[in-house]
Amino acid sequence: MTTKAFAEYFIISLPYVMGAVFLVGLFFRAVIYYTVRRHESFAREFEKRVNRFIEAEVPGKVDNVSFYVLTKKLLERTYYEVFEIRDRMKRRKPDNVMSASDRVFLVRQGCAWLVKDILKQVKFLRWTDDNPKLLNITKATLQHNPCFNKVFGVIPMVGMNDLISILPGLFVVAGILGTFIGIAGGLQELGTMNLQDLENTKNIMDRFLHEISFAMKTSIAGIIFSLLAHVTNVILSPERAYVSMIDRFESSLDLLWYRADNNNFPAHERPFDEHRDAVEALAEDALNKEIGKTAAVVRGA
Repeated sequence: MTTKAFAEYFIISLPYVMGAVFLVGLFFRAVIYYTVRRHESFAREFEKRVNRFIEAEVPGKVDNVSFYVLTKKLLERTYYEVFEIRDRMKRRKPDNVMSASDRVFLVRQGCAWLVKDILKQVKFLRWTDDNPKLLNITKATLQHNPCFNKVFGVIPMVGMNDLISILPGLFVVAGILGTFIGIAGGLQELGTMNLQDLENTKNIMDRFLHEISFAMKTSIAGIIFSLLAHVTNVILSPERAYVSMIDRFESSLDLLWYRADNNNFPAHERPFDEHRDAVEALAEDALNKEIGKTAAVVRGA
């Protein structure tokens, strides 16, 4: 294949290649966005339960409350209610799409890993009047989560997202490169012009203008795909969902820290088990809550 033929083949195929790359990038961008949004929805559910708990609390009514115990109970309740109870309710109201997507994107495993890792880190927090670095704990937990950091549990999410983010610039560069290659190929033929042969000169100039015109279309295609990639990157922004998720976890843990009186770790505390029967776990939690209320009333009497 000659250089000119290669240049023509490159210019003709470049818009199709850019279109294929755009579609692949859009697919992975949507997958990353969906994965982050599903984890962000777990953070939203956790925040909702923490706010509900704080609103129901009366200052001074119950003391000696452990930050670790509070965090564990609310994270467990969020996990069981969001995933396990939904699976049971599926018999009456099927939601196969959501369940299948959770399985494919490892959302359930990622949230279970999240609960375990947060509990592991807050267990050894030293109790002080100052607010500990709960933001760092939240960030570290998400960064080390293998289900959250990898698309389908295989492809690194951060690297793929960074690559998709630079696609708009790459499309413009590829389009300009195609145009320059087309111009360079046409200029070579201009060197063969013989001004004494007007007919041949006119044909060469016509072909040159036609090649330049065709090569310019690669720049137009590059600009169009760049604009489309910019728009989809803004609409499907996993960064916004990630920041929202971090803020929700941090503010929820801050509220629990301010409410707690210590960070004692009960010796009889059972570790979090994502495979435990949800109804049994929630019923036990409700029973312990009632026992706690009764004990508080007795102490008050």
